[in-house]
Amino acid sequence: MQGSGGEKGMVGKITWVPSRLEDVKPGWNELVVKTVQFGLQKMVMEKDVPIKMRDGVTLYCNVFRPIKPGRFPVVMSADVYGKDGDGRQTHERFATHGSVKTTEFTPFESPDPGYWVPLEYVVVKLALRGSSNSVGDLYPVSTREANDYFDAIEWVAVQEWSTGNVGLNGVSYLCMTQWPVAAMNPPHCRAIIPWEGVSDMYRDWSFHGGMPETAFNPYWYKSQLDRWGWQKCFIENLPEQMRKHPLIDEYWQDKIPDLGNIAMPMYVCASWSTQGLHTRGTLEGFKQARSRHKWLEIHGRKEWESYYSREALERQRRFFDYFLKGIENDWPDTPKVRVEVRERFYDGMTRFENEWPLARTQYTKLFLDIENMSLATQAAEKEGSLSYCATGPEGEIYGPQFRIKFDRDTELTGNMKLKLWVSAEGSDDLDLFVGIKKLDRRGREVLFPDLNHIEHGHVATGWLRVSHRELDEKKSTPWQPWLKHERMQKLVPGEIVPAEVEILPSGTLFRAGETLVLLVQGAEILLIDKTVWPINEGQSLPRVRCMHSQTANRGRHIIHAGGKYDSHLLVPVIPG
Repeated sequence: MQGSGGEKGMVGKITWVPSRLEDVKPGWNELVVKTVQFGLQKMVMEKDVPIKMRDGVTLYCNVFRPIKPGRFPVVMSADVYGKDGDGRQTHERFATHGSVKTTEFTPFESPDPGYWVPLEYVVVKLALRGSSNSVGDLYPVSTREANDYFDAIEWVAVQEWSTGNVGLNGVSYLCMTQWPVAAMNPPHCRAIIPWEGVSDMYRDWSFHGGMPETAFNPYWYKSQLDRWGWQKCFIENLPEQMRKHPLIDEYWQDKIPDLGNIAMPMYVCASWSTQGLHTRGTLEGFKQARSRHKWLEIHGRKEWESYYSREALERQRRFFDYFLKGIENDWPDTPKVRVEVRERFYDGMTRFENEWPLARTQYTKLFLDIENMSLATQAAEKEGSLSYCATGPEGEIYGPQFRIKFDRDTELTGNMKLKLWVSAEGSDDLDLFVGIKKLDRRGREVLFPDLNHIEHGHVATGWLRVSHRELDEKKSTPWQPWLKHERMQKLVPGEIVPAEVEILPSGTLFRAGETLVLLVQGAEILLIDKTVWPINEGQSLPRVRCMHSQTANRGRHIIHAGGKYDSHLLVPVIPG
């Protein structure tokens, strides 16, 4: 991210529309202070508390604090979903969201005041610029949004009810807003809990392997219009910006924080089950942060159910007790990494590790054997090729599948990478959709939780638009290709090129006799759930892991393997 966040003119080289300085609705922002009760507990709720930003714009927050007088550490979150209302109403739109228990004062995906205030914390929920009744225009995950969060943190720190120790906490977008402001290191931000959130708006959210994501993005933008469009504020049109900025440029650089600047203690939670949205970015946030005190948890379950579970809340409390209250508990003895290795849906084991990625990983090449349609530890000497139709029905399996049956229990935890030698017939580009599946001993697919609380996901996924194949050699590793996305390299007729596909991290145990399946095709692999996200009356979107309907595919794709073409799947084998 660039710039200082000035309101008018330029920030870095990003031009922003000047914000409105007036309140969105006369009388709406009247401060309300009252005592509220939940169960046997009481707390003070201050609603619509104004905070003046550096450019004169006023944002509003809600404050929940203990009844008794005093100064308390602060658990803070910020988003564009609204600071008011009961998040349970949104959770319940997803029938498969799992068991989520919160009090009525908990906004969507936010820390629950009913949990934290009785523990003698103040809870602050900030409505970011252009949302709820906060003044201004909405530019998601931008330097200006991070500057606002910075200013609000420092305001909170000097209030009469605050000790000056502020911790950030929240899931999904409330995690996404933490990365940029944490990279600025606000003086009073003592610790953060980023729970499953994108950290790179280009690679994680908008373009997967260079392919534009076309389902979640328009849904998300439309949902913001439905929430706040009546205010006549400006809401940045992300789908339109994707069309204008297909490569990484100054626009995207403003939405990609320098994670290496993050220095405060952090307790990060990622999951295998939000691939195509949060999985990659959360793990990158943990890896790249320079914090001396950082912990990581990775699970394979549903995000809201996990975040609000009693076990997870207890770990969050112990972390904040240590870093915000100064309580000498046993948190420093907590293992640095807690990882769940899945066998099937909600069935697996949790193990403690010292680092991520796991240092003892044995990266193993499984070569594509065209003749047998298998994966083998030895490359075929004879060159071979196969072709498949570059276009096909979304949600149906039609591409080539390569298999390996394990003769012993085998754990694969970490990044996989697919290297393919490819060419195109009738096109100058290829969109590759890659999936990893698990079959049990009887050949039945084993299913896992997936993005948006879908219950029919597979092991791991990857995407690549081959014209985006250029690697950043400084950031790439043997197991994780890092794409530059700075120029397009189209194919010429008959050209055979190597392409490396980043397959998103996963943790899965394959028992002896079970099979790993590698699938490659030119359309979305699995339209898993026919239920829909309502957008407005008469319109809906399929509730999928993510979609990429604007493909570059035409004609046929050709995969080359064997001999000089070392097409292979690199897998992260963890020794037993």
